[in-house]
Amino acid sequence: MAKQDRAIRTRQTILEAAAVVFERQGYQAATITEILKVAGVTKGALYFHFQSKEELALGVFDAQEPPEQVPPQPLKLQELVDMGLWFTHRLRTNQLTRAGVRLSMDQQAHTLDRRGPFLRWREMLLGLLDQAQENGELLPHVNTAEAAELIMGAFTGIQMVSQTLSDYADLEERYISMQRHILPSLAVPSVLAALDLSSGRTDRITAELAATQD
Repeated sequence: MAKQDRAIRTRQTILEAAAVVFERQGYQAATITEILKVAGVTKGALYFHFQSKEELALGVFDAQEPPEQVPPQPLKLQELVDMGLWFTHRLRTNQLTRAGVRLSMDQQAHTLDRRGPFLRWREMLLGLLDQAQENGELLPHVNTAEAAELIMGAFTGIQMVSQTLSDYADLEERYISMQRHILPSLAVPSVLAALDLSSGRTDRITAELAATQD
């Protein structure tokens, strides 16, 4: 068990070092040598867990995927909003998440398949929107597939702008503003009025998640 725990810690150390290097230098300029230097592990330890720079990047990508869960909500549109709020929190506080986003948007990463994070976010959004539609939360005209694409694209765009202008400091504000413009075209009025888009919502989500882990 101790050996397994040590292997898990070593793998995490390597991923975190790769995240530092990928975020700082981008995929093309990053080297295994630099990642080894930051991680402080042997080449053998790194290659035991990751066979290539591409495998390292894919490991970092996993951190950019939608959160496994946020506290379930009666309104699935609230759950959708909460997913995005929790991800904005992770972008501000988690190196792996920031590096995953950097990699997925890295136009110089020609050999890296960057579709995975986008496809998984779209699948998550579509699933929540389909549930919201079944619950009667959406306006009759809403096409859930189109709405999922729109939200994913808009969220990606504000991440890029926020990273450039404020290093993600204003991302939550931008995300809430985005949803305040999009949701009126999706939600029935009674649901729209019930959604919590306040700036303190992230703190409540964090507290609820912490309580479930105790």
